[in-house]
Amino acid sequence: MQHSGTKTIETERLILRQFRLEDAEDMYKNWASDDAVTRYLTWPTHGSVETSREVLRIWTEGYASPDYYQWCIEYKESGEAIGSISIVNINEKIDSVEVGYCISRKYWHQGITTEAFHALISYLFYEVRVNRIEARHDRKNPWSGKVMEKCGLKKEGVKRMGDRNNTGICDTIYYGIIKDEWQGNR
Repeated sequence: MQHSGTKTIETERLILRQFRLEDAEDMYKNWASDDAVTRYLTWPTHGSVETSREVLRIWTEGYASPDYYQWCIEYKESGEAIGSISIVNINEKIDSVEVGYCISRKYWHQGITTEAFHALISYLFYEVRVNRIEARHDRKNPWSGKVMEKCGLKKEGVKRMGDRNNTGICDTIYYGIIKDEWQGNR
């Protein structure tokens, strides 16, 4: 892989960019404080904007490393931070990354997460030069799987009782795509 860090990526409706400390208010009000958004995530709902600010402080320090990938999803029309998309796991041995994402409930079912993930896939394959991108979701959250499918990832299997999130121990469905498949379909 050729790590290049969290570079700005622009799409029709979005700017994927590095988080800033001043995004804490948007983060808290738009998604991190919403139990519906965090229900299937592995981190707890934020109880205060200070919690969001502390998370952003840690994330912004990470940007010094070229193998750190954490994007703010900014909605161009409003200029608001409305979610995040990041690399949650890197496997250098096989040039593979795992992507995770979350977005404000206000923007669910509008193709925004798909738009962000699709742009990120292109960046990861062509600039970072990964060979494989994967993602996973709780079986009880099929909408997340729909995003993965729309982005060209294929369902690879179910790990029964294989993860823990805010609902407890859960079945996890895995999806993946390799670079040759992406190139062949584009």
